[in-house]
Amino acid sequence: MKNLLVFIGLLTLFSACKKDKASFQATPYALEIPSHFPDMLIPADNPMTNEGVELGRWLFYEKRLSGNDSMSCASCHFATSSFSDPNKYSVGIDGIAGTRNSMALINLGWDNFFFWDGRASSLEEQILEPIPNPIEMHQSWSDAVYKLNLDINYRNKFYRAFGEPGIDSTKVAKAIAQFIRTMISASSKYDVMYKFENGMTLTTQEQNTLQFVDVEEWAGYDLFKSLNGADCFHCHNGPLMRVKKYSNNGLDPNFSDLGRGAVTGNPEDYGKFKVPTLRNIALSAPYMHDGRFQTLDEVIEHYSSGVLISPTLDPLIEFADQGGVQLSTQEKYLLKKFLLTLTDNSFISNPKFKDPH
Repeated sequence: MKNLLVFIGLLTLFSACKKDKASFQATPYALEIPSHFPDMLIPADNPMTNEGVELGRWLFYEKRLSGNDSMSCASCHFATSSFSDPNKYSVGIDGIAGTRNSMALINLGWDNFFFWDGRASSLEEQILEPIPNPIEMHQSWSDAVYKLNLDINYRNKFYRAFGEPGIDSTKVAKAIAQFIRTMISASSKYDVMYKFENGMTLTTQEQNTLQFVDVEEWAGYDLFKSLNGADCFHCHNGPLMRVKKYSNNGLDPNFSDLGRGAVTGNPEDYGKFKVPTLRNIALSAPYMHDGRFQTLDEVIEHYSSGVLISPTLDPLIEFADQGGVQLSTQEKYLLKKFLLTLTDNSFISNPKFKDPH
């Protein structure tokens, strides 16, 4: 009888432990979508949770993901540069420079292809690449996971985020993707201009901001949208300030970097690259896929007079046969004034995006 009671007691204890473990549920993350933004499509196999987002933030700044523990995702994506790299090319742990400028991590939850050439179709897929890349973080995923498993804090964080023990590359990618999806920028002066222009309700703070939008900024915005002006809106419009496409914007007559064409093998894609957002453009120099332009003035001059003809040039680029839209000095000034309204300082200073280590 005594043995039976002991057995029942152990069975009850085991069942209770099993129930506690199985009943653990991560807390759904309340993602706040700006009122003038479209809905964000969250992958069904990676729902956002408070625990997952927080784990992703830790991993984004985790240098043990690199081969010599010296480099993290944040090493090439600086908050002050709108989470891009202020250097022309990022340099990996072995001192080897890449061949493209690191793109800004901003509003990526609305994208469905990643990298300049679009070779990744999800954030999760994109995140898997830099760790084993020999010119970036240069570490096998098995070694990265092994190092994380040595840390009991990470073992606990992964369990709380995913409700099961174990760490692997898929969970690392999912957690970082959750964090990056929270990196939403929607508090620039442009946002107020856009909402006002489209008859949307403004908050009291936005109404106050609207009073400080000057005549030159509105004139620059009109120029930005005009077919006979700067003609930027074909590729950059709406709350996200970009369209989902690849484009050859007339940088070169011949291509040392085939861009999207290197992925598809289609000659019609040669020299085409993902159209980036213009949000926080004043903070994310240098510009273009190869970081060739250091200033906004150089970018504006390119579209004004520096467009070069090639077989895959985007047909929406106006006046390409004469080198560009031929803006006057005053028009260049006004266009730059508008581009500066896209700066969102609250985004780069958001404490939720800072290093938690």
